[in-house]
Amino acid sequence: MNIPKIISVQPLDDYELMIEFSNHEYRQYDVKPLLKKEMFAPLESRAFFKNVKIEQGGYAVSWNEDIDISEYELWANGKIQQQHQRVGTGD
Repeated sequence: MNIPKIISVQPLDDYELMIEFSNHEYRQYDVKPLLKKEMFAPLESRAFFKNVKIEQGGYAVSWNEDIDISEYELWANGKIQQQHQRVGTGD
């Protein structure tokens, strides 16, 4: 199975991410279930959560050297979205 690479990520309200993949498909991923795991606890800080970035090559999104989510996880468990639904984040 060929998983498309991540080309953009946008943090949304309520600890969700909007991911655009290299095939131009958008998926919305809910990070909240991961916050129960100790490794992901720092993401509870909204300021820290909003600092998400794409890892080189589009293989993951990350916040630091210890916290990342693979493109496979985002692709497999993200909800397919229409392109126009990706706008707007609350501060």
